[in-house]
Amino acid sequence: MSRAVLTTLLSYRLTTSRLTGTPAEAHRRFAFYGRVSTEDQQDPVASRNWQLTRATGLIEPTGGIIVAEFFDIGLSRSLPWKRRPHAARLLDALADPNRGFDAVVIGEPQRAFYGNQYSLTMPVFSHYGVDLWVPEVGGAIDPESEAHDLIMSVFGGMSKGERTRVKVRVRTAMTSQAKIEGRFLGGRPPYGYRLADAGPHPNPGKAADGRRLHKLEPDPATAPVVRRIFAMYLANNGYFAIAEALTRDGIPSPSAADPARNPHRTGEGWAKSAVKNILSNPRYTGRQVWNKQRKDEVLLDVNDVALGYETRMRWNDKTSWVWSDTIAHPPLVTVNDFELAQTIMAASGRGRTGNRQRKVRRHYLLRGLLLCGLCGRKMQSHQAHETAYYRCRYPNEYALANHVQHPRNVYVAERDIIPALDNWLLTAFAPHRLTDTIRRLHAAQPDTGPGVVAPEITAANKIIAACDAKLLQYRAIADAGGDPATVAAWMAEVNAQRAAAVTQRDQAAAQAPRRLTEDDIRHLVGSLDDIRNTLRNAHHQAKSNVYRALRLALTYNPGQNKISVEAKPDADYCGVTVRVRGGT
Repeated sequence: MSRAVLTTLLSYRLTTSRLTGTPAEAHRRFAFYGRVSTEDQQDPVASRNWQLTRATGLIEPTGGIIVAEFFDIGLSRSLPWKRRPHAARLLDALADPNRGFDAVVIGEPQRAFYGNQYSLTMPVFSHYGVDLWVPEVGGAIDPESEAHDLIMSVFGGMSKGERTRVKVRVRTAMTSQAKIEGRFLGGRPPYGYRLADAGPHPNPGKAADGRRLHKLEPDPATAPVVRRIFAMYLANNGYFAIAEALTRDGIPSPSAADPARNPHRTGEGWAKSAVKNILSNPRYTGRQVWNKQRKDEVLLDVNDVALGYETRMRWNDKTSWVWSDTIAHPPLVTVNDFELAQTIMAASGRGRTGNRQRKVRRHYLLRGLLLCGLCGRKMQSHQAHETAYYRCRYPNEYALANHVQHPRNVYVAERDIIPALDNWLLTAFAPHRLTDTIRRLHAAQPDTGPGVVAPEITAANKIIAACDAKLLQYRAIADAGGDPATVAAWMAEVNAQRAAAVTQRDQAAAQAPRRLTEDDIRHLVGSLDDIRNTLRNAHHQAKSNVYRALRLALTYNPGQNKISVEAKPDADYCGVTVRVRGGT
């Protein structure tokens, strides 16, 4: 569509809105909706303010006032409204006759609608008789107007196109920076390296704000460990033997060496996977390597496209990796040693891609929901003799110095769990017990009051405190006559770590879960008769959806041969209807 046609349509809306305006619009109560994504370091406060200013400027001439706000932070525009917490609450509020507002105003359509989201959302507004006001159309949208529908469709397409263009530009720029310049593009440094200052940022604006580039340099404490791992592997030691030797010698594993950024790890010993990942990392040759992984957007439900996509991290084929043309940082191993290690790994069957039979992907009802009661780790799904099992092989994966008393293998069959689990759920959600179950779910929620701090925020605060202490030491060194260039490099590295921790803390605070009300839980459960029928009759996928919607957490205690089950409702699922199929 040409700009002239779009301008004509906008002019048409402005003209008709003036002609159809009535005194009844005076003092109308509005709800404001906005959204901001933090992926590109946008300031949520500033973004909310300018969107709110645009919305207020639209409704104030007609005497409108904003009485409620719904603002999503840190969420991509590609997420449909039902999967944005505040947008979902706004949709729920439309159905409430006592909602307290008469219309909804947004600050910018590209922030609110993506692709075809407008055509999926506007019928809900029309059904409940709630007007939607948009600055770009000069007032309220007329759902019967083809021109308005076309305008909003254009903005949805522009929003999708803008996101696609940004992705292409960013990926192309990062590819050239990694390949031609060998630039470090962010993220945590590999084990064995640490970040060092690489000079001012080449972008003048970022340089003026104090932003600086970084590079990798060997870490005196961990670089020798990387060299030792390669040497042991080339001397015919396996992953587990290397892990055992490192643990026996008291050498901290990668998670133990950086516990603040690995709060979910125990750090008790070296894992075989950690050894393998180090041996497979080509950055130890001194080359900068980028694009090893990608983000794929996968349909949440192929039978209901309106639910949108979810992002999955997947490994790229090695032919898609981007290598720097020159050495970008000091190597820890030679190219010959690294290639020899890869040859040994391929010859032993790990990494072979030739005639290896592709594994059939099987569906496990409790994948990711079952924990081992001995070590607290998620149990792995496993198929044996056409039967689904869940197993924990903690001692086989981690080299432990007798830290945990754990059998080498803990097994439990899925067929022994599902009938008892379904019976428990059928009983808990029976009509005569429903009210009591909802009350118990409400009472079992973790406290999210002002005095409760999320683990992510606590970890970030520890990093910030440690950085502040280092900065004080560096300033003291500078005041005592230390080399200014060296001290500046130290401070730049610590400031970068501190800034990353502050971002992590702010994002965790913005996305902190809220405590659900009993009405929220009732809405989350959805159609209880359908859920009960699904548990009785439905196929695997439908049952699995029910388990995940209820946020089930199961813990297997092999000594007692018992499984404890908890249902943990999540505020993020409010507003999302649980769809069940097969047996209903």
